[in-house]
Amino acid sequence: MKLEENKASTFRWRTWLLLVLVAIAAAYYVIKPFNSDSDGKPDTAKNGEAPHGKDGNKKDKLISSVTAEPVTLADVPVYLNGLGSVTGLRTVTVRSRIDGELLHVHYKEGAIVKEGELLAEIDPRTAQIQLMQAEGQLLRDEALLKNAQLDADRYKTLLAQDSIASQQVATQESLVKQYQGTVTTDKALVANAKLQLSYTRITAPISGRLGLRLVDQGNMIKASDATGLAVITQVQPISVVFTLPEDAVPAVMQQSTQGKTLTVEAFDRGGKNKLATGQLLAIDNQIDTNTGTVKLKSQFANTDNALFVNQFVNVRMLMDTLHSVPTIPSSAVQTGEKGTFVYVLKDDQTVTVRPVKLGTVDGEKVAVLEGLKAQELVVIDGTDKLREGAKAKRINDNPSDTPPAPEAPTGNKDSKWKRDK
Repeated sequence: MKLEENKASTFRWRTWLLLVLVAIAAAYYVIKPFNSDSDGKPDTAKNGEAPHGKDGNKKDKLISSVTAEPVTLADVPVYLNGLGSVTGLRTVTVRSRIDGELLHVHYKEGAIVKEGELLAEIDPRTAQIQLMQAEGQLLRDEALLKNAQLDADRYKTLLAQDSIASQQVATQESLVKQYQGTVTTDKALVANAKLQLSYTRITAPISGRLGLRLVDQGNMIKASDATGLAVITQVQPISVVFTLPEDAVPAVMQQSTQGKTLTVEAFDRGGKNKLATGQLLAIDNQIDTNTGTVKLKSQFANTDNALFVNQFVNVRMLMDTLHSVPTIPSSAVQTGEKGTFVYVLKDDQTVTVRPVKLGTVDGEKVAVLEGLKAQELVVIDGTDKLREGAKAKRINDNPSDTPPAPEAPTGNKDSKWKRDK
Protein backbone atom coordinates (compact mmCIF):
# COMPACT_ATOMS: atom_id res chain seq x y z
CA MET A 1 0.00 0.00 0.00
CA LYS A 2 2.79 2.35 0.86
CA LEU A 3 4.51 1.74 -2.49
CA GLU A 4 1.36 2.59 -4.42
CA GLU A 5 0.96 5.83 -2.48
CA ASN A 6 4.54 6.86 -3.33
CA LYS A 7 3.95 6.23 -7.05
CA ALA A 8 0.78 8.32 -7.03
CA SER A 9 2.57 11.19 -5.26
CA THR A 10 5.41 11.15 -7.79
CA PHE A 11 2.94 11.21 -10.70
CA ARG A 12 1.08 14.19 -9.26
CA TRP A 13 4.37 16.07 -8.69
CA ARG A 14 5.54 15.54 -12.28
CA THR A 15 2.15 16.60 -13.66
CA TRP A 16 2.20 19.91 -11.75
CA LEU A 17 5.77 20.60 -12.88
CA LEU A 18 4.81 20.06 -16.50
CA LEU A 19 1.82 22.42 -16.17
CA VAL A 20 4.02 25.13 -14.64
CA LEU A 21 6.52 24.92 -17.50
CA VAL A 22 3.75 25.15 -20.10
CA ALA A 23 2.31 28.23 -18.35
CA ILE A 24 5.70 29.97 -18.26
CA ALA A 25 6.27 29.33 -22.00
CA ALA A 26 2.82 30.63 -22.91
CA ALA A 27 3.34 33.77 -20.83
CA TYR A 28 6.71 34.41 -22.55
CA TYR A 29 5.30 34.27 -26.12
CA VAL A 30 2.33 36.45 -25.14
CA ILE A 31 4.37 39.19 -23.47
CA LYS A 32 7.37 39.28 -25.96
CA PRO A 33 5.73 41.42 -28.76
CA PHE A 34 5.05 44.21 -26.27
CA ASN A 35 8.66 44.44 -25.09
CA SER A 36 10.91 45.74 -27.91
CA ASP A 37 13.49 47.45 -25.66
CA SER A 38 15.32 46.20 -22.65
CA ASP A 39 13.53 48.70 -20.41
CA GLY A 40 10.12 47.31 -21.33
CA LYS A 41 9.01 50.36 -23.28
CA PRO A 42 7.79 50.15 -26.90
CA ASP A 43 10.22 51.28 -29.63
CA THR A 44 9.44 54.85 -30.63
CA ALA A 45 10.75 57.08 -33.42
CA LYS A 46 13.80 59.11 -32.61
CA ASN A 47 14.60 62.49 -34.18
CA GLY A 48 11.76 62.09 -36.67
CA GLU A 49 13.06 58.78 -38.08
CA ALA A 50 10.92 55.74 -38.85
CA PRO A 51 10.55 53.22 -36.01
CA HIS A 52 12.99 50.32 -36.00
CA GLY A 53 10.32 47.70 -35.66
CA LYS A 54 9.30 45.17 -38.27
CA ASP A 55 7.03 47.57 -40.12
CA GLY A 56 9.60 50.38 -40.01
CA ASN A 57 12.35 48.26 -41.60
CA LYS A 58 10.01 47.16 -44.37
CA LYS A 59 9.11 50.75 -45.14
CA ASP A 60 12.78 51.76 -45.32
CA LYS A 61 13.47 48.99 -47.82
CA LEU A 62 10.75 50.22 -50.15
CA ILE A 63 12.36 53.68 -50.64
CA SER A 64 15.56 53.71 -52.75
CA SER A 65 18.15 56.46 -52.47
CA VAL A 66 19.16 57.72 -55.91
CA THR A 67 21.18 60.50 -57.52
CA ALA A 68 19.28 62.48 -60.14
CA GLU A 69 20.22 65.33 -62.45
CA PRO A 70 17.93 67.67 -64.40
CA VAL A 71 17.67 67.60 -68.18
CA THR A 72 19.44 70.66 -69.60
CA LEU A 73 19.26 72.42 -72.95
CA ALA A 74 22.57 72.86 -74.75
CA ASP A 75 24.14 73.17 -78.19
CA VAL A 76 25.36 69.72 -79.23
CA PRO A 77 27.86 69.24 -82.07
CA VAL A 78 27.28 66.37 -84.50
CA TYR A 79 30.46 64.44 -85.27
CA LEU A 80 31.50 61.58 -87.53
CA ASN A 81 34.11 59.34 -85.92
CA GLY A 82 36.79 57.39 -87.77
CA LEU A 83 40.19 55.76 -87.43
CA GLY A 84 43.21 57.27 -89.13
CA SER A 85 46.95 57.31 -89.53
CA VAL A 86 49.29 60.29 -89.73
CA THR A 87 51.14 60.63 -93.03
CA GLY A 88 53.63 63.18 -94.27
CA LEU A 89 52.25 65.71 -96.70
CA ARG A 90 55.29 64.98 -98.89
CA THR A 91 58.03 62.37 -98.50
CA VAL A 92 61.26 62.50 -100.54
CA THR A 93 64.22 60.13 -100.64
CA VAL A 94 67.38 62.18 -101.20
CA ARG A 95 69.66 60.51 -103.81
CA SER A 96 72.82 61.45 -105.60
CA ARG A 97 72.64 62.31 -109.31
CA ILE A 98 76.30 61.52 -110.02
CA ASP A 99 78.86 58.92 -109.00
CA GLY A 100 81.64 59.79 -106.60
CA GLU A 101 83.01 59.72 -103.08
CA LEU A 102 80.89 61.21 -100.29
CA LEU A 103 83.22 63.81 -98.78
CA HIS A 104 81.06 65.66 -96.24
CA VAL A 105 77.71 65.11 -94.48
CA HIS A 106 76.35 68.41 -93.17
CA TYR A 107 72.97 67.40 -91.75
CA LYS A 108 72.01 66.06 -88.34
CA GLU A 109 69.80 63.01 -88.10
CA GLY A 110 66.21 63.81 -87.14
CA ALA A 111 66.69 67.54 -87.65
CA ILE A 112 64.31 69.95 -89.34
CA VAL A 113 65.75 71.26 -92.62
CA LYS A 114 64.58 73.94 -95.03
CA GLU A 115 64.31 73.67 -98.77
CA GLY A 116 67.69 74.35 -100.46
CA GLU A 117 69.75 73.68 -97.34
CA LEU A 118 73.08 71.89 -97.98
CA LEU A 119 73.00 68.26 -96.87
CA ALA A 120 76.13 66.59 -98.29
CA GLU A 121 79.05 67.07 -100.71
CA ILE A 122 80.52 64.66 -103.27
CA ASP A 123 84.10 64.82 -104.59
CA PRO A 124 83.85 67.57 -107.31
CA ARG A 125 87.20 67.05 -109.08
CA THR A 126 85.89 64.83 -111.85
CA ALA A 127 83.12 67.28 -112.67
CA GLN A 128 85.55 70.22 -112.57
CA ILE A 129 87.86 68.52 -115.11
CA GLN A 130 84.96 67.84 -117.44
CA LEU A 131 83.94 71.49 -117.20
CA MET A 132 87.45 72.63 -118.08
CA GLN A 133 87.49 70.36 -121.14
CA ALA A 134 84.15 71.65 -122.35
CA GLU A 135 85.19 75.29 -121.86
CA GLY A 136 88.46 74.71 -123.76
CA GLN A 137 86.67 73.11 -126.69
CA LEU A 138 84.23 76.03 -126.71
CA LEU A 139 87.07 78.57 -126.93
CA ARG A 140 88.69 76.73 -129.85
CA ASP A 141 85.45 76.45 -131.83
CA GLU A 142 84.61 80.10 -131.16
CA ALA A 143 87.98 81.09 -132.64
CA LEU A 144 87.35 78.97 -135.74
CA LEU A 145 83.93 80.55 -136.11
CA LYS A 146 85.34 84.06 -135.87
CA ASN A 147 87.97 83.32 -138.53
CA ALA A 148 85.34 81.81 -140.85
CA GLN A 149 83.17 84.89 -140.45
CA LEU A 150 86.11 87.19 -141.40
CA ASP A 151 86.83 85.10 -144.53
CA ALA A 152 83.16 85.25 -145.49
CA ASP A 153 83.20 89.05 -145.24
CA ARG A 154 86.33 89.28 -147.46
CA TYR A 155 84.83 86.92 -150.04
CA LYS A 156 81.73 89.05 -150.26
CA THR A 157 83.90 92.13 -151.01
CA LEU A 158 85.82 90.26 -153.73
CA LEU A 159 82.56 88.99 -155.19
CA ALA A 160 81.31 92.56 -155.45
CA GLN A 161 84.51 93.41 -157.40
CA ASP A 162 83.89 90.35 -159.61
CA SER A 163 87.25 88.89 -158.50
CA ILE A 164 86.06 85.45 -157.33
CA ALA A 165 83.27 83.06 -158.17
CA SER A 166 79.99 83.18 -156.24
CA GLN A 167 80.32 79.48 -155.40
CA GLN A 168 83.33 80.20 -153.17
CA VAL A 169 81.29 82.74 -151.19
CA ALA A 170 78.45 80.25 -150.69
CA THR A 171 80.88 77.59 -149.49
CA GLN A 172 82.38 79.99 -146.96
CA GLU A 173 78.96 80.99 -145.60
CA SER A 174 78.11 77.32 -145.15
CA LEU A 175 81.33 76.84 -143.19
CA VAL A 176 80.38 79.73 -140.90
CA LYS A 177 77.03 78.08 -140.10
CA GLN A 178 78.83 74.81 -139.42
CA TYR A 179 81.07 76.51 -136.86
CA GLN A 180 78.08 78.25 -135.33
CA GLY A 181 76.47 74.85 -134.73
CA THR A 182 79.66 73.54 -133.22
CA VAL A 183 79.89 76.51 -130.83
CA THR A 184 76.27 75.99 -129.77
CA THR A 185 77.04 72.33 -129.01
CA ASP A 186 80.12 73.35 -127.02
CA LYS A 187 78.05 75.78 -124.97
CA ALA A 188 75.63 72.97 -124.18
CA LEU A 189 78.54 70.78 -123.06
CA VAL A 190 79.77 73.56 -120.79
CA ALA A 191 76.29 73.98 -119.30
CA ASN A 192 76.04 70.24 -118.73
CA ALA A 193 79.46 70.17 -117.06
CA LYS A 194 78.40 73.01 -114.76
CA LEU A 195 75.20 71.13 -113.95
CA GLN A 196 77.15 67.99 -113.10
CA LEU A 197 79.41 70.07 -110.89
CA SER A 198 76.40 71.49 -109.07
CA TYR A 199 75.21 67.94 -108.35
CA THR A 200 78.24 67.46 -106.14
CA ARG A 201 76.42 69.66 -103.59
CA ILE A 202 73.30 67.79 -102.44
CA THR A 203 70.60 70.12 -101.08
CA ALA A 204 67.20 69.50 -99.49
CA PRO A 205 64.46 69.38 -102.15
CA ILE A 206 61.70 70.15 -99.60
CA SER A 207 61.38 71.43 -96.05
CA GLY A 208 60.75 68.78 -93.43
CA ARG A 209 62.20 66.38 -90.90
CA LEU A 210 65.20 64.22 -91.78
CA GLY A 211 65.34 60.57 -90.94
CA LEU A 212 68.37 58.51 -89.97
CA ARG A 213 71.49 58.68 -92.16
CA LEU A 214 71.58 55.87 -94.71
CA VAL A 215 75.14 56.38 -96.05
CA ASP A 216 78.18 57.41 -94.07
CA GLN A 217 80.93 59.81 -95.08
CA GLY A 218 83.74 58.24 -97.16
CA ASN A 219 81.56 55.77 -99.07
CA MET A 220 81.40 55.63 -102.85
CA ILE A 221 77.89 56.45 -103.98
CA LYS A 222 76.24 56.07 -107.37
CA ALA A 223 73.26 57.62 -109.05
CA SER A 224 71.74 54.15 -109.40
CA ASP A 225 71.67 53.49 -105.63
CA ALA A 226 68.10 52.75 -104.50
CA THR A 227 68.54 53.50 -100.81
CA GLY A 228 69.64 57.11 -101.18
CA LEU A 229 71.32 59.28 -98.56
CA ALA A 230 68.35 60.18 -96.32
CA VAL A 231 64.56 60.57 -96.28
CA ILE A 232 62.83 63.91 -95.72
CA THR A 233 59.20 64.02 -94.62
CA GLN A 234 57.22 67.23 -94.55
CA VAL A 235 55.60 67.51 -91.12
CA GLN A 236 54.47 71.16 -91.10
CA PRO A 237 51.80 70.96 -92.35
CA ILE A 238 51.03 67.28 -91.99
CA SER A 239 48.14 65.12 -93.14
CA VAL A 240 45.95 62.40 -91.62
CA VAL A 241 44.28 59.74 -93.74
CA PHE A 242 41.21 58.23 -92.06
CA THR A 243 38.21 56.12 -93.00
CA LEU A 244 34.46 56.55 -92.57
CA PRO A 245 31.61 54.10 -93.23
CA GLU A 246 30.05 54.29 -96.66
CA ASP A 247 26.75 55.37 -95.05
CA ALA A 248 28.41 58.68 -94.15
CA VAL A 249 29.45 59.46 -97.73
CA PRO A 250 26.23 61.31 -98.75
CA ALA A 251 26.41 63.69 -95.79
CA VAL A 252 30.10 64.41 -96.37
CA MET A 253 29.62 64.96 -100.11
CA GLN A 254 26.70 67.29 -99.46
CA GLN A 255 28.82 69.46 -97.18
CA SER A 256 31.72 69.35 -99.63
CA THR A 257 29.68 70.33 -102.68
CA GLN A 258 28.24 73.29 -100.78
CA GLY A 259 31.77 74.60 -100.29
CA LYS A 260 31.77 74.23 -96.49
CA THR A 261 35.05 73.75 -94.67
CA LEU A 262 34.75 70.74 -92.36
CA THR A 263 36.73 70.83 -89.13
CA VAL A 264 38.64 67.67 -88.23
CA GLU A 265 40.02 66.87 -84.77
CA ALA A 266 42.69 64.27 -84.07
CA PHE A 267 42.79 62.45 -80.72
CA ASP A 268 45.28 60.01 -79.26
CA ARG A 269 44.87 56.23 -79.22
CA GLY A 270 42.70 56.37 -76.10
CA GLY A 271 40.46 59.03 -77.63
CA LYS A 272 40.75 61.33 -74.59
CA ASN A 273 43.49 63.85 -75.42
CA LYS A 274 43.02 66.10 -78.44
CA LEU A 275 46.26 66.40 -80.38
CA ALA A 276 45.43 68.84 -83.18
CA THR A 277 42.66 70.56 -85.11
CA GLY A 278 42.67 70.79 -88.89
CA GLN A 279 40.48 70.76 -91.98
CA LEU A 280 39.25 68.20 -94.46
CA LEU A 281 41.49 68.26 -97.53
CA ALA A 282 40.23 65.60 -99.96
CA ILE A 283 37.86 62.64 -100.38
CA ASP A 284 38.80 59.46 -102.20
CA ASN A 285 37.02 58.70 -105.47
CA GLN A 286 35.89 55.18 -104.58
CA ILE A 287 34.68 53.02 -101.70
CA ASP A 288 36.74 50.05 -100.56
CA THR A 289 34.53 47.05 -101.31
CA ASN A 290 36.39 44.85 -98.80
CA THR A 291 35.75 47.09 -95.79
CA GLY A 292 32.79 49.20 -96.91
CA THR A 293 34.63 52.41 -96.03
CA VAL A 294 35.89 55.47 -97.87
CA LYS A 295 39.22 57.21 -97.31
CA LEU A 296 39.45 60.91 -96.49
CA LYS A 297 42.49 63.14 -96.13
CA SER A 298 42.79 66.03 -93.69
CA GLN A 299 45.52 68.58 -93.12
CA PHE A 300 46.91 69.96 -89.85
CA ALA A 301 49.35 72.82 -89.22
CA ASN A 302 51.21 70.74 -86.59
CA THR A 303 53.20 73.71 -85.33
CA ASP A 304 53.76 71.98 -81.98
CA ASN A 305 54.79 68.65 -83.61
CA ALA A 306 52.02 66.81 -81.74
CA LEU A 307 51.41 64.55 -84.75
CA PHE A 308 54.07 62.08 -85.87
CA VAL A 309 54.23 60.15 -89.13
CA ASN A 310 52.51 56.71 -89.02
CA GLN A 311 50.94 57.57 -85.66
CA PHE A 312 47.51 56.01 -85.02
CA VAL A 313 44.83 58.58 -84.19
CA ASN A 314 41.09 58.74 -83.56
CA VAL A 315 39.50 61.27 -85.88
CA ARG A 316 36.36 63.29 -85.19
CA MET A 317 34.89 65.45 -87.98
CA LEU A 318 32.33 68.16 -87.17
CA MET A 319 29.32 67.92 -89.47
CA ASP A 320 26.69 70.14 -87.81
CA THR A 321 25.57 71.70 -84.50
CA LEU A 322 22.18 71.06 -82.89
CA HIS A 323 20.96 74.09 -80.94
CA SER A 324 19.01 73.96 -77.63
CA VAL A 325 18.74 70.17 -77.50
CA PRO A 326 17.89 68.29 -74.25
CA THR A 327 21.03 66.66 -72.88
CA ILE A 328 21.54 64.18 -70.04
CA PRO A 329 24.57 62.47 -68.51
CA SER A 330 25.57 59.29 -70.31
CA SER A 331 25.33 57.36 -67.03
CA ALA A 332 21.55 57.89 -66.99
CA VAL A 333 21.01 55.84 -70.15
CA GLN A 334 19.83 52.27 -69.60
CA THR A 335 19.46 49.49 -72.16
CA GLY A 336 16.67 46.92 -72.14
CA GLU A 337 14.87 44.51 -74.41
CA LYS A 338 12.88 47.32 -76.03
CA GLY A 339 15.85 49.67 -76.48
CA THR A 340 17.27 52.57 -74.52
CA PHE A 341 15.39 54.19 -71.64
CA VAL A 342 15.92 56.33 -68.53
CA TYR A 343 14.37 56.48 -65.08
CA VAL A 344 12.57 59.79 -64.53
CA LEU A 345 12.06 60.91 -60.92
CA LYS A 346 8.64 62.56 -60.53
CA ASP A 347 7.48 65.08 -57.94
CA ASP A 348 5.69 62.39 -55.88
CA GLN A 349 9.04 60.62 -55.33
CA THR A 350 8.25 57.78 -57.71
CA VAL A 351 10.16 56.79 -60.81
CA THR A 352 8.83 55.99 -64.24
CA VAL A 353 10.50 54.24 -67.16
CA ARG A 354 10.80 56.59 -70.14
CA PRO A 355 11.95 55.30 -73.57
CA VAL A 356 14.29 57.79 -75.27
CA LYS A 357 15.84 58.33 -78.68
CA LEU A 358 19.47 59.31 -78.34
CA GLY A 359 21.54 61.55 -80.58
CA THR A 360 25.17 62.61 -80.56
CA VAL A 361 27.43 61.83 -77.61
CA ASP A 362 29.60 64.78 -76.56
CA GLY A 363 32.00 63.75 -73.82
CA GLU A 364 29.95 62.71 -70.76
CA LYS A 365 26.75 64.23 -72.18
CA VAL A 366 24.37 62.70 -74.71
CA ALA A 367 21.70 64.48 -76.72
CA VAL A 368 18.10 63.26 -76.42
CA LEU A 369 16.09 63.65 -79.61
CA GLU A 370 12.82 62.26 -78.24
CA GLY A 371 11.38 61.32 -74.83
CA LEU A 372 12.50 64.03 -72.40
CA LYS A 373 11.88 67.68 -71.65
CA ALA A 374 14.01 70.30 -69.96
CA GLN A 375 14.26 70.26 -66.13
CA GLU A 376 12.96 66.71 -65.76
CA LEU A 377 15.01 64.70 -63.29
CA VAL A 378 16.75 61.58 -64.58
CA VAL A 379 18.37 59.04 -62.28
CA ILE A 380 22.10 58.63 -62.86
CA ASP A 381 23.01 56.48 -59.86
CA GLY A 382 21.11 53.85 -57.88
CA THR A 383 19.13 52.36 -60.77
CA ASP A 384 19.81 48.73 -59.88
CA LYS A 385 16.75 48.42 -57.58
CA LEU A 386 14.35 50.65 -59.50
CA ARG A 387 11.19 49.52 -61.24
CA GLU A 388 8.21 51.27 -62.78
CA GLY A 389 6.41 53.20 -60.01
CA ALA A 390 9.04 52.46 -57.36
CA LYS A 391 9.56 54.91 -54.51
CA ALA A 392 12.84 56.82 -54.62
CA LYS A 393 14.46 59.63 -52.66
CA ARG A 394 16.92 61.98 -54.31
CA ILE A 395 20.27 62.39 -52.59
CA ASN A 396 21.14 66.09 -52.66
CA ASP A 397 24.89 66.56 -52.79
CA ASN A 398 24.63 70.36 -52.96
CA PRO A 399 25.08 71.93 -49.50
CA SER A 400 23.01 74.92 -50.52
CA ASP A 401 19.94 72.67 -50.96
CA THR A 402 20.19 71.34 -47.39
CA PRO A 403 17.82 73.14 -44.99
CA PRO A 404 19.60 75.04 -42.21
CA ALA A 405 19.78 73.41 -38.80
CA PRO A 406 17.40 74.81 -36.12
CA GLU A 407 18.98 77.41 -33.88
CA ALA A 408 19.87 76.31 -30.38
CA PRO A 409 17.71 77.90 -27.65
CA THR A 410 19.41 80.63 -25.68
CA GLY A 411 19.75 80.40 -21.96
CA ASN A 412 19.13 77.27 -19.89
CA LYS A 413 16.21 75.44 -18.35
CA ASP A 414 16.60 77.15 -15.01
CA SER A 415 16.35 80.66 -16.47
CA LYS A 416 13.31 79.65 -18.57
CA TRP A 417 11.66 78.12 -15.46
CA LYS A 418 12.27 81.33 -13.57
CA ARG A 419 10.74 83.45 -16.38
CA ASP A 420 7.68 81.22 -16.57
CA LYS A 421 7.35 81.27 -12.88
